[in-house]
Amino acid sequence: MGALDGIRVLSFNHFLSGPAAAQHLGDIGADVITVEPLTGAFQRNWAVANRFVDDTSVNHITTGRNKRSIAVDLKSPEGIATVKKLIETADVVMENFRPGTLDKLGLSEAEMRAVNPRIIIATTTGYGIDGPYAKRPGQDVLLQAMCGLAAHTGSMESGPVAVGSVPIDHHAAALTVAGIIAALFERERTGVARRVDVNMLQAAMDLQGESITAWMNGAEKAGPRGQDGMANWFSPAPYGIYAAKDGHVMISMSTPSQLSGALNLPQLAELSADEGFSKRGEISRLVAAGMATLTIEEAVEKLTEAGVWHEVVRDYDGLLDNPQVDHLQAFTDMTGSQGSTFKMLSHPVRYDGEVPPIRTMPPALGEQTREVLAEAGVDAAEIDRLIEAGVVVQTNKMRS
Repeated sequence: MGALDGIRVLSFNHFLSGPAAAQHLGDIGADVITVEPLTGAFQRNWAVANRFVDDTSVNHITTGRNKRSIAVDLKSPEGIATVKKLIETADVVMENFRPGTLDKLGLSEAEMRAVNPRIIIATTTGYGIDGPYAKRPGQDVLLQAMCGLAAHTGSMESGPVAVGSVPIDHHAAALTVAGIIAALFERERTGVARRVDVNMLQAAMDLQGESITAWMNGAEKAGPRGQDGMANWFSPAPYGIYAAKDGHVMISMSTPSQLSGALNLPQLAELSADEGFSKRGEISRLVAAGMATLTIEEAVEKLTEAGVWHEVVRDYDGLLDNPQVDHLQAFTDMTGSQGSTFKMLSHPVRYDGEVPPIRTMPPALGEQTREVLAEAGVDAAEIDRLIEAGVVVQTNKMRS
């Protein structure tokens, strides 16, 4: 059982943010039908690091579970007519094409609502559905550059740095899920079916809400990034990453006096918490010198004893040995069609202490075309005809 049992979602999504949002809905019970072109959605045929497992893109592993797939020729009138039959029985239509794409295909908001007035339409775009930037490519690293995330990451000495993952895509997905659930709740209370619009630009800004708000309201600053090892421009020293003899340690919120005892730095003993702001560079340089004399093990012991918040800097392999990650069951191992093990991130929310199960693995291209059409009232002979005509396909292939 899931919170969205009985809710049917048609997902016209590709790339990452849209498919990730649809997967989250599938995790909590929605019947998510991903509507793909005959050659498959982008994330099925392309993989980060060019990595495929059992011929399945790691992108499809990331965003494809708990869904069914139907492959349709969206450029043919018969294909659009077929999709409209699916819309009749759906609660939500999701898409993250560039603005106007579905309109050109004959699936405008007005046309979909003519088929199903109760349909909730959720759109995730790069910059919004209209405006001067609406047609621009909305890609994570480009948004990092535009929204200040890259300019505020790194150091004043080294220059801007791109975040080494795709946080804007994932945050846009989370906002899309929140918007859809809010719209479903409102529809059940009032009967009003809303359009939900999420854009990556505002998702990127929302990710930085604290620091953008401080900046826009006159917070003192020497520049957009931290100096002398500081992780940012707005925190008290020594907030940042410091090198030990055999690795790196992140030091978080702490006072100069705490660090004085931990690192044998008597110069810091009399400094106040306010001077953690006004003397950031001096404190950070002293901490860097003190940390450089210690091994990771020594530094962790001293910082722990002094009550300094800290964490050893690890890469993704460190997650496999993390006891809290293991306790939370944050990874789920599943077996692919050819016997390989897929390691997936589990659904990140617990319900009464339980993680929603993975009901289905990422589907093959059009794997459920027949059953989805049959559920929409298309008889077997007509399904055969549509397949023979190439309007729809059903395959056991993970990519085209």
